[in-house]
Amino acid sequence: MRRRRSCPACEHRFTTFERYEEAPLQVLKRNGDRELFLRSKVQSGIEHAVKGRPVSAEQVVAIVDRVEETARTAGSPVETHALGEAVLDSLKELDLVSAMRFASVYRHFQDLADFERAASELSEP
Repeated sequence: MRRRRSCPACEHRFTTFERYEEAPLQVLKRNGDRELFLRSKVQSGIEHAVKGRPVSAEQVVAIVDRVEETARTAGSPVETHALGEAVLDSLKELDLVSAMRFASVYRHFQDLADFERAASELSEP
């Protein structure tokens, strides 16, 4: 918001700019720790998943924006599980291979059965 003001002593006119400052968004980790939500961490995870796939940088930024908006709507603190599922849902719409890559790290796959289970979940409409 832009405001024109004047100094009561010298009557000099000047402009001030005000902007809304959002409260920091906290993330509740699986182990119970809390930390600040960092867009860069979400974006880095998505970029690793889409590396070499037909997903543009703009699409990655759009996913990060959507995930952050989802987190802000849910309120602070937001669980990492909810963030991961939001990313997974967005990647599922864009590229199933990228979604599988993200799921393998996010869900800590241990064996082939985990991959098979995730593949059947991701292929469902």
